[in-house]
Amino acid sequence: MLYSAVLRKLTYTGLPLLAASFVVQSAEVDETVVVTATESETPWLTTAASIDRVNIENTLPSMNIDAGDALAGVAGIQADNRYNYAQDARLVVRGFGSRAAFGVRGLQLNVDGIPLSMPDGQAQTSSFILDNVDSLEVLRGPLATLYGNSGGGVVEWFSRQPTETALEWGGQFSENDTQRYSVNAQWATDTKQLQLMATDFQTDGPRRHNSAERQQQAVRWYHQWDDQNRFVLRYDNNDTPLLQDPSALTPEAWRDDPTQTVQRAIDFNTRKDIHHRQGSLSWFHERDNGEGLLSIWQGDRDIEQFLPFAGDSVNEDGIYTSSGAVIDVSRQFEGAHARWRQRGSNWSATLGAQLERQQDHRFGYANDNGVKGELRRDEFNWIENASAYLRFQWQLSAEWSATGGVRYSDVSYDVKDYFTELDGADDSGSREFQETTAAASLTWQFLPTSATYLSVGQGFETPTLTELAYRNQGSGLNRELGPSANDQWEWGIKHQLPRDWRLHLAFFGIESDNEILVDQSNDGRTTYRNASETSREGAELTINGALTQQLNLLVSYSYIDAVFGEGPLQGNQLPGVAESQGYLRLSWQPTEQWLVQVSGQYRDETPVNDANDTFAPSYTTWNFAASREWQWENSELDVWVRVDNITDKDYVSAVVVNQGSGRSFEPGIGRQASVGISWRRRF
Repeated sequence: MLYSAVLRKLTYTGLPLLAASFVVQSAEVDETVVVTATESETPWLTTAASIDRVNIENTLPSMNIDAGDALAGVAGIQADNRYNYAQDARLVVRGFGSRAAFGVRGLQLNVDGIPLSMPDGQAQTSSFILDNVDSLEVLRGPLATLYGNSGGGVVEWFSRQPTETALEWGGQFSENDTQRYSVNAQWATDTKQLQLMATDFQTDGPRRHNSAERQQQAVRWYHQWDDQNRFVLRYDNNDTPLLQDPSALTPEAWRDDPTQTVQRAIDFNTRKDIHHRQGSLSWFHERDNGEGLLSIWQGDRDIEQFLPFAGDSVNEDGIYTSSGAVIDVSRQFEGAHARWRQRGSNWSATLGAQLERQQDHRFGYANDNGVKGELRRDEFNWIENASAYLRFQWQLSAEWSATGGVRYSDVSYDVKDYFTELDGADDSGSREFQETTAAASLTWQFLPTSATYLSVGQGFETPTLTELAYRNQGSGLNRELGPSANDQWEWGIKHQLPRDWRLHLAFFGIESDNEILVDQSNDGRTTYRNASETSREGAELTINGALTQQLNLLVSYSYIDAVFGEGPLQGNQLPGVAESQGYLRLSWQPTEQWLVQVSGQYRDETPVNDANDTFAPSYTTWNFAASREWQWENSELDVWVRVDNITDKDYVSAVVVNQGSGRSFEPGIGRQASVGISWRRRF
């Protein structure tokens, strides 16, 4: 059934997903692609997992506002650009993360090995500067369960380390008075490198009440102490004083005018401001037979958000029944990670441990038409996530290899309610989740250019603090919400052929118990519940290579049948998960200085609620970009232009799951042009 469904979708999309034909040859491979998201350098061909490496220079140029832009062509990822800067991008990997009301859930996000994800599993992709990203890797499947309690997948960004002393300035401009400026100063010697970066972004947004401002600064210090020791010091400051929230639309309102804004957003002046600071120090140690890492990090995150309702309700006894509609959170977080990888003649083993802590002082206030009103919540939250793991790789023979591991996690939550003197109810409480996860895989390289693998694993996912924060009735911790557990399998086949042609086809299955799903979502206040069982089966295809010396092709396709198991919702699709997606990118480089690119993206209709009585319609959009560079002496000038949604298609770019008021459609943008220019001077 799965295979026939995939074939039907391939035919329906109309994208030439099987446009290239491949002949397996016993020829030498021109290039070996090494992946490092597994925390060990492993050739792509023999990695027993679905893993993709994206070189940023191969993607369409962009304003570096949304981290999901570079992920558009990765099979298995649904990157939802919400065009609402108050909510941030949402990433969905094989159904994991679809419940996120804002930001990212269910996935482990890292930058240069330092977690973006908080100890409870939530993350925001806007907290670091995208200009300096060199590449990123995406790991999904059973092996991802070894990387944490939110191991639905791993997304790792890698920064570009300075290699020369230079100064760079850039500016990007688009419609709706969107402008972004950046400066990058770097100094480099053989053993030391220093980098200073700053950006300034502002926009009026494509809709009314959609303005945003963001200033970011970053410092990077690299020091190669000797042949065995290397240190990396990072600091990021992200200040977003204004992020207006125009809210999602009802299907009827979206069809009438997708550019309109909900009046409640105006009346209650819905908005968010965030100030995120994070510093880290990493020590890399290498020997002939092993390598180690010790990382420590600390950060602060202050958030104030105004929701589109009053949040001042009381019951007939005069008891407060709402925790407010103005969220005010002051967060401190820190962590440490140590690992050592020992190598033998035909094996390697990695032993590691990680400790993370998070402290939130959380207030809630009534929203008096955009002004902070009476106090309705005052509590302190503690979260601690301690884990230890063992991973191994074993070359059984010239053709056969095995990979696997085990991870133990202990995640604890403690809430102290200081509001009891006002509402008479003590919402203090604590929860603790302990779990051991495991995964194993077997790879058979049956030809020098071809390999097949089978992997299985068990994972679990804890609720985030935000998901525990609310109940449908009353206020306080949702003590009924527990972690979900899943069993996964994946079978895949890979081919790596001359001229850098790569093909990867994978089939997978995921069975989950107590899946964490959105229960109700009303104007930004979201509650969650556990479903009894869910099932996800799917397939992913990626084809990438050079058609000619000047023309490169990337094609990807994803199909997933994500449904509820037993119960009244049996057979319904999981909301927020599109059944199929397709992506095509053609890159033409007629000369060394010119690059012209066209990309197309197809997404199937997406259910917005458990009942599946409303779907966001399917769509196909096309984008175009052209870039040109000039070089003379020690200077370099780059200019690019880009047009998104060439056909000016009205489409829904993301949905709000189980939205109680029916405002579930987040509109995409119409046809939009942007331009960028950068100048670089080497010294």
